[in-house]
Amino acid sequence: MTIEFNVEGMSCQHCVSAVTGAIRERDATARVQVDLAAGKVAVDSTASVEMLKDAIDDAGYTVVAVANQ
Repeated sequence: MTIEFNVEGMSCQHCVSAVTGAIRERDATARVQVDLAAGKVAVDSTASVEMLKDAIDDAGYTVVAVANQ
């Protein structure tokens, strides 16, 4: 299932790497797509929404909304 997160605080490729790495630490097979301009992170994963949100939060970014696609 793909879950889309609206995320604040991402502005560069380092941010993309940090978010992607944090998510993949919890689900090594997750597919992660980051749209910096829109502030969106789309994750195709079997992990729970809460686990993925926590990963983004732990990387230092703020999830402001979650939507299933």
